[in-house]
Amino acid sequence: MSPPRIVVVTGPTATGKTALAIDLAQRHDGEIVSADSRQIYRHLDIGTAKPTADQQTRVRHHVIDVVDPNERFDAARFRTLAEAEIADIAGRRKRVFVVGGTGLYIRALVRGLFVGPSADPALRCRLAQQEQEHGPGYLHTWLARVDAESARRLHPNDRMRLIRALEVWLRSGKPLSVWQREHAFREQRFPTLQLALVMERDRLAQRIEARCRQMFHAGLADELRRVWDLGFGAALPALRTIGYTQAADLLHGRCPVEEAISQTAQATRRLAKRQLTWLRGESSLRWYTPAQRNVIDSAVRAFFKEA
Repeated sequence: MSPPRIVVVTGPTATGKTALAIDLAQRHDGEIVSADSRQIYRHLDIGTAKPTADQQTRVRHHVIDVVDPNERFDAARFRTLAEAEIADIAGRRKRVFVVGGTGLYIRALVRGLFVGPSADPALRCRLAQQEQEHGPGYLHTWLARVDAESARRLHPNDRMRLIRALEVWLRSGKPLSVWQREHAFREQRFPTLQLALVMERDRLAQRIEARCRQMFHAGLADELRRVWDLGFGAALPALRTIGYTQAADLLHGRCPVEEAISQTAQATRRLAKRQLTWLRGESSLRWYTPAQRNVIDSAVRAFFKEA
C-alpha cells in the first residue's frame, strides 16, 4: 500500500489553526492528529488551548492527553505515536490532518529525525542541576560556546532542548547542528500538503491578548491548583510553561490577575515570533491568511484528488 496522504495545518499560536483544521476535517471526512508539544499532557486543558469537548466530538482528535505532566516526551516519541494513529485513520478510510505549532514535531513526522547519541538520564540530571546551581541562562551560555547555531535557535528558557543539545555534544563530540545538517531531514515519509496560517502582527497581538484573558477568566489558576493537588510538582517542566508560570505567580500572591494576563500575553507574543522564525525556514509550506478558507479548501481538495 502507498503511504497515506496527509495535510499539515501549522502556524504561530492563536492564528486559528484548530478552527481551520476542524472545518477542513469535517468537509473532507477526516480526523486530526495533534502536533502540539503541550496538548499531549493530561489535566492541562485551559493553558494549552486544547480543543474543547465539543470540538473533539465534532472531529476525532489523536495524540492529545497521552502522558501525565511528569512524564518525558520528545519528537521521536511523538513520531511513533503519530505514525500509529495515521495508520489507523487511513485504515478506516479517513483523511489525515496533522495540526499544531510545534515545528520540530511536524518535521520529525514528515521528514524524519537524525540518529544521534541515545539519551543519558544521569547526564541530563547533572546538566539540570548545573542550571539550578548557576542560575537561568547557564546552559544557553554554555551551548553558545560549543554550538552557536543551535544556541541561536533555542530560547534560553527551553531547558529540555538545551539539555539535549549539550548531551549530544558531550556524548559525541559533534554539535547537534552538525548532526542535523548532515541528516538534512531528507526523508519523505508521506505525500504531504503543508499549510501555514499567518496574519498581520497587530491583529495577532490582539488575538493573543484576548486568548490569554479568556484563559484566566475560564479558570487557568484553578486548573493549575487542581494539578498540584494531584501531586504534580510546580517545578515540572510542563508546569513552567507559558500561562502556568504566570498562574503560579498569581496563586502565590506574587502578582495580581491583570499583571499575570499581561505577562502571559507578552510571553505568548514572543513564542509566536519564534514559531514564525522556525516556520519560515520550512520551504515546503504554503502560506495563507485565515480569511482564505475557500482557497485553502480548494488546495486540500486538489491534493486529495491527486491520489
